[in-house]
Amino acid sequence: MVLSAVATLTRFSATTTTTTSSLAFLNRSRLRAKTIPHTTSLNPPQLQHPILLLLLRSSSRTMASSAPTDAAATTAAKQDKISAPYGSWKSPITADVVSGASKRLGGTAVDGRGRLFWLESRPSESGRSVLVREAEKSGDEHADITPKDFAVRTTAQEYGGGAFTISGETVVFSNYKDQRLYKQSVNSTGSNPVPLTPDYGGPVVTYADGVFDSRFNRFITVMEDRRISSTNATTTIVAVNLDHNVIEEPKVLVSGNDFYAYPRVDPRGERIAWIEWGHPNMPWDKTELWVGYISENGDVHKRVCVAGLDPAFVESPTEPKWSSDGELFFVTDRENGFWNIYKWTESVNEVQAVYSMEAEFTKPLWVFGGNSYEIIQHSGGKNKLACTYRRSGRSYLGILDDVQNSLCLLDIPFTDIDNITAGHHCLYVEGASAVHPSSVAKVTLDDENSKVADFNIVWSSSPDCLQYKSYFSFPELIEFPTEVPGENAYAYFYPPSNPIYEAGQEEKLPLLLKSHGGPTAEAHGMLNLSIQYWTSRGWAFVDVNYGGSTGYGRKYRERLLGKWGIVDVNDCCSCAKYLVDTGKVDADRLCITGGSAGGYTTLAALAFKDTFKAGASLYGVADLGLLKAETHKFESHYIDNLVGSEKDYFERSPINFVDKFSCPIILFQGLDDKVVPPDQARAIYQALKKKGLPVALVEYEGEQHGFRKAENIKFTLEQQMVFFARLIGHFNVADEINPIKIDNFD
Repeated sequence: MVLSAVATLTRFSATTTTTTSSLAFLNRSRLRAKTIPHTTSLNPPQLQHPILLLLLRSSSRTMASSAPTDAAATTAAKQDKISAPYGSWKSPITADVVSGASKRLGGTAVDGRGRLFWLESRPSESGRSVLVREAEKSGDEHADITPKDFAVRTTAQEYGGGAFTISGETVVFSNYKDQRLYKQSVNSTGSNPVPLTPDYGGPVVTYADGVFDSRFNRFITVMEDRRISSTNATTTIVAVNLDHNVIEEPKVLVSGNDFYAYPRVDPRGERIAWIEWGHPNMPWDKTELWVGYISENGDVHKRVCVAGLDPAFVESPTEPKWSSDGELFFVTDRENGFWNIYKWTESVNEVQAVYSMEAEFTKPLWVFGGNSYEIIQHSGGKNKLACTYRRSGRSYLGILDDVQNSLCLLDIPFTDIDNITAGHHCLYVEGASAVHPSSVAKVTLDDENSKVADFNIVWSSSPDCLQYKSYFSFPELIEFPTEVPGENAYAYFYPPSNPIYEAGQEEKLPLLLKSHGGPTAEAHGMLNLSIQYWTSRGWAFVDVNYGGSTGYGRKYRERLLGKWGIVDVNDCCSCAKYLVDTGKVDADRLCITGGSAGGYTTLAALAFKDTFKAGASLYGVADLGLLKAETHKFESHYIDNLVGSEKDYFERSPINFVDKFSCPIILFQGLDDKVVPPDQARAIYQALKKKGLPVALVEYEGEQHGFRKAENIKFTLEQQMVFFARLIGHFNVADEINPIKIDNFD
């Protein structure tokens, strides 16, 4: 139930008059919600509280590498500000700006000539994913490789990932519409993709996470076959013939378990490594790393388990990778409970840590194809690995020497790093910081591969966002006590920030608390214009890493086992209470939001606690039993570990305790969602409507689990803002927004 959407909630107060353009927008959206005319002040002011200015300075010290100086903000701070209530401030970071900056990255790769390629998802094209080649000369335009009638995206395990692979000057990719694999040259934007896999009359067979096998001129990939059952697909590792003149059924190489990932062939094509796991485990609970030996006819004829079968360890190995001389590296959490990098000694079938640290060198396998380290140098039995790891709420980039067992940190401005790709004498790093949105940077190293010689942003999800820097709120990493004595949890707190406005000295801040999806996932302290949309209008925002979140090791991750709906809810409430008790926010204006699993935490907090005064659920879970019965194979046993008995399923489902709800709720749902089907949102909507609580439901046609279309991202953001403002905000919204009808209120 990981949150896969870019849309984040917003709070607004009363709205504005209906305009011709807004009505046209509503017609285009095909929303199943009524709009009503409502007028608000168009020029309300905004403010900055003295306490929050101190927090901002504290945040600047805490995240020094990401908090810039801004002459415009400094100048404005010295001038007289406009006094206006929190939430009513006018900001140039509009919902249009947010939705326009919501491009998402689907991976990077380098071809045989060292050219960079990336996959970007474009909300302006209804979420279409396009493979792009970097311009060869400065000032030239980047080139779209994907033809207009294709989109590069796989739906394997619903969340996809690993949708394309480049070798030499050839790309093999999964086409979204039919889910077939295609081969294409990366040299020309006009080259026609050629199908490699059979046409089954629909997208019933999906592929992901593939690699080229030059020894047999084939493509080895994970295949998910839904022809017999759409809810219990068969997953295997298969070989696809690269000779496009012959389209045939893929050849099964490895089968028998529920799930597979990371098939990786050694440089000589003689061995293949892969990860596998079975129900009821998720890939971060318990997996196995295997190596198979490839026969002369291309079959896997002998296998050995490298990690995951030893009863002395509960571990989840992942990300196998062969060095140029055939050594196998991988990541696992077997000894200290943190994902560290290990190496396999084949002769004795033993593994040893390359470098031990209480830090996470990878992230949970929600999507295929993650790449947290690269082997960048080999000479005389000595390897150097470029790697990224996460510790205490921040990412780092470093170089590991597997012989000297040493780690050398690289100084770059990113404080949040996703994946890295090795280029020619450089690294391409996917990352962000408090002032950098999701970006790709070219990091050039010195001759010793120990220092950064140059850092240059190549791609940005929002290249124009720095024009709003004077409005940015910088995250403060906070640690707060939970209901369990001696156990703390973490969050990123964003105070309001606007160089033009301030609020009255006695006014307390409205707070929007976000519960992230997953729930096995993590909130990150990076620039997110969805958050800045709130803070620049005078809201405080807090992004919570409740118990069960990743980035803090297995022990922290397993706090949620058997306690989903308890630990996450309690931690979110404890965080809000901590901010109230420390005088930072208004206890009477606490709101909560979340998507997917975060939507469940939102609904559960509103049903079983009285901390929050209003909430917004994006494709959230209302009925755990219904989720278990209807969800897809990948997560079909996930919540067994998170919940427990049938009694727990009933008692933690908000839909069964509608009588306990006591505050307004707005719900947003995609009608093509296979992870959390639409009947979940409809059930909670009907129940709350019947009870008489203010409630609204927005349904989007053509949206899946997470919103990809720009118009829907915008509408979701604005309607949350208006909903909160009208019902608990006590202020007028500065923006012109046409609110939907709220049942039991309008």
